[in-house]
Amino acid sequence: MIVVTGAAGFIGSVVAAELNQKGYNDLILVDDFSKKEKERNYIDLKYKSLVDRNTFFDWFKENHEEVDFVVHLGARTDTTEFDWNIFQKLNVDYTETMFALCAEYQIPLVYASSAATYGNGELGYDDSYEVVEKLQPLNPYGRSKNEVDKWILKQEKQPPFWAGLKFFNVYGPNEYHKGRMASVIFHSFNQINATGKVKLFRSHRPDFKDGQQLRDFIYVKDIASVIIFMIDNKTTRQQDNKTLSMEAHSSQPAAHSLKSGLYNLGTSKARSFYDLAANTFKAMGKDVNIEFIDIPEDIRDKYQYFTEANMTKLREAGYDKEFTSLEDGVMDYVRNYLMRN
Repeated sequence: MIVVTGAAGFIGSVVAAELNQKGYNDLILVDDFSKKEKERNYIDLKYKSLVDRNTFFDWFKENHEEVDFVVHLGARTDTTEFDWNIFQKLNVDYTETMFALCAEYQIPLVYASSAATYGNGELGYDDSYEVVEKLQPLNPYGRSKNEVDKWILKQEKQPPFWAGLKFFNVYGPNEYHKGRMASVIFHSFNQINATGKVKLFRSHRPDFKDGQQLRDFIYVKDIASVIIFMIDNKTTRQQDNKTLSMEAHSSQPAAHSLKSGLYNLGTSKARSFYDLAANTFKAMGKDVNIEFIDIPEDIRDKYQYFTEANMTKLREAGYDKEFTSLEDGVMDYVRNYLMRN
């Protein structure tokens, strides 16, 4: 059995669907299933059981011998939430407990980290371990993800395989429930339908023109592809419960050798928000009409103007599929999902 947490959410539901496509139907889906607006994300999935996130650890302790792999994607992902207690409970404590149990039961684990850990990028976007302790995330969400990464790197007892995936800007189907945190494509589509134009954030830095803020946008189906690659190719070698040195952590994996560690998950090609909006217009068959507005003051000093993943580590670990281009991803998302409701 494969456990997928956050299975009613955006990335989790797409990962579960792609697992089904690959023949993995013996799934345990974990989430807060009381939110009926997200039911359509999982209602058509093939799975063995739905387990509430609040009772999952009890379930896990009783059924761990049947579990082959855990994909932990459940988290609070709101970058505008500033109540640390929420992140401590849902992101930090929950993930650390998951890691400890996977280590105890020797079950492989993939969990969601984030490119938000990199802050404003002054230390670059390299997924080496030397920078983890030095990173300064711009918001509590990014801090919660980095706190987990730091804690895991210090653990003596580890699962037989683990990977913390630093997601960059993910977009794609099943994000309709995310409100303000949904992708610019989702909001652009709705704005175009309602008003015929798109509002993008104006730049508040002289080195970036309006709409030319750059992000590494990755299609959610590529996230699922990488996770399935890790499930299929994980290193099963026991680590003998020894603490890995920082030097060992920082060395790049040998070619086609998937090892435990932190992995960036982006495309390595930063694109502008203008490109994103323009491609949304194109997918809808409409002329480009963009208006610029100020970045809200509550997030202005926490806004990333540039992100771009260094993908060397994952490539050297053997993942050789091409990532979906922004043009192709937007076209698929808009025409095959958003325009079909």
